[in-house]
Amino acid sequence: MLNHERSLTTYDNTLLNKIASQVCQVIITIHRQQPELLLEKYRKVQWQNNSNQSALIAKFTELLSQAHNWDELLKKLQLSLKALLIPAALDLPILSDLIANIRQQNPLISEFNGSLIPNSITSLLPVGIAVLLLDAENLQINTQTEKFLANVCNCPLQVKIAFANWSNRGKLDIELHERGYDLIHVPAGRDNADGKMIAFGSSIHELYPHAKEVLVCSSDKVMTNLCNNLQQHGLIVYQVSQHSENINLFNNSTGETTIYSIKPLVEIPSIEQFILQVKGLIKEEQKLTTSVWVKLSHLAKIYKVKHQLHLSHIVAKYSPNKNAKDIFAKYPADLVIHQIDDNSELYVTVFDDNLNSGRNQTDKSESIKNIPSSSLTRINSKLDLELALKMILEDLMKESTQVDFDISILAIQFKQRYGKPISEQIKELKINGSYIKFLQSCSFFQLKQKDNKWEISALNLTNTKSNLLSDINSPAALEEAIKNILTIATNELGNGYIDISILGTKFHQQYGKSITDQLKALKIGGNYMKFLQSSSSFQLKQTGNKWEVAIR
Repeated sequence: MLNHERSLTTYDNTLLNKIASQVCQVIITIHRQQPELLLEKYRKVQWQNNSNQSALIAKFTELLSQAHNWDELLKKLQLSLKALLIPAALDLPILSDLIANIRQQNPLISEFNGSLIPNSITSLLPVGIAVLLLDAENLQINTQTEKFLANVCNCPLQVKIAFANWSNRGKLDIELHERGYDLIHVPAGRDNADGKMIAFGSSIHELYPHAKEVLVCSSDKVMTNLCNNLQQHGLIVYQVSQHSENINLFNNSTGETTIYSIKPLVEIPSIEQFILQVKGLIKEEQKLTTSVWVKLSHLAKIYKVKHQLHLSHIVAKYSPNKNAKDIFAKYPADLVIHQIDDNSELYVTVFDDNLNSGRNQTDKSESIKNIPSSSLTRINSKLDLELALKMILEDLMKESTQVDFDISILAIQFKQRYGKPISEQIKELKINGSYIKFLQSCSFFQLKQKDNKWEISALNLTNTKSNLLSDINSPAALEEAIKNILTIATNELGNGYIDISILGTKFHQQYGKSITDQLKALKIGGNYMKFLQSSSSFQLKQTGNKWEVAIR
């Protein structure tokens, strides 16, 4: 056998290991810069993991040692690279330089020409490594955070060392070991891990002469001295600490801080899931409040608490430049929305729920718009409108054991029967005031305020003239009757002063006669206003163009 064809087993194993290490570094560089050039099954391998690198180096060393000559070694190397990389990657300059470099390391060539290693290969390979030091008793780092830290470094993260008393860390030592960490055990006791990490870290430049960057992972301020010491030895130092749900990474060299959130991102549900979530929340609120309708503002709050998402996030994804009302309107088979006018609160309820909790129907899916009714053919006057609303209220009462109903239910029933909002009908009839003012002026209805909403019920007139008016036989009795009504109205409305027109309406509702008519019946001179002003029980004030009254 010719001298240059001698078996490579006679070569120094250190040389083969060196070549295998160079190949490994090239693979790491390609994986970091252009992972798509690796075959798919090798892209997911954590090549920066020490154990994976050692396995790759050992495999290449074993493969190269089987070659009988240097040419065969190069062929085996090229075949191995083809097994790791896609065909297009084989023409990369970094691989051409690697082969040229290995070719020059042939001992026979070195005898005559020395080791001729081109500068291009060394410039393309990483010029140093990054080291991570972790105080595992003080800070936890998951794989995603570790990936973030590795990406911050310019050099590959090849050394990871964790310090702790592993006897009381549960299975953390197993997890970190599987992730390629070297584990250093310290005795139980406060600050023992800190002390060991500082002592070890101070020697990084000696233990790892190729180290260029160090990640000091601990929230203890005592690590500041270690960071300063490492920086004095020419290392780039990153102080890594946790603040609430963020990881702060401070670059000692530049003074810059990078913040990484460790809070997992909440996945936005599909639109179908979102509608189901909203329906579920509405049903829960209905059980808690016994109210059919839920304010949109309140719904947004409880959705944020339960699902950690703002409704605006859902809207932005599925209906950009729209609002939640627009989304709900697209699902009429699931949700019913109601808004008296553009400036009032929006209410939401579930379409397939019974709007009235006392309903006793076999068909639970029957909607509110199927309530039987006798409707007016035309509404031409204030009295027609009052009568139409009275019919709706009576139909609601027939279908329920409830006595009081949210005025929003009355309004939505009106819109379903007559094809227009109640506020629009009021404007068409040129009736002054709002929806609630109109209801307060009606003789058929009784209103009361409950938890920032108004409820309506039918006025029971059975006791009016025969029983109640017989008790009002003097100015003092009339004063007492008005005082009782004012006391109740004040408690219902939560205001000290009540509009005298509301007071007059409530008197009419209760006694079936206006105060003016009652004054005439008692032959009391003057008008309604004069009577109130003459009484020592009442105090009046003028607000704008209206008068308000309170009990002294």
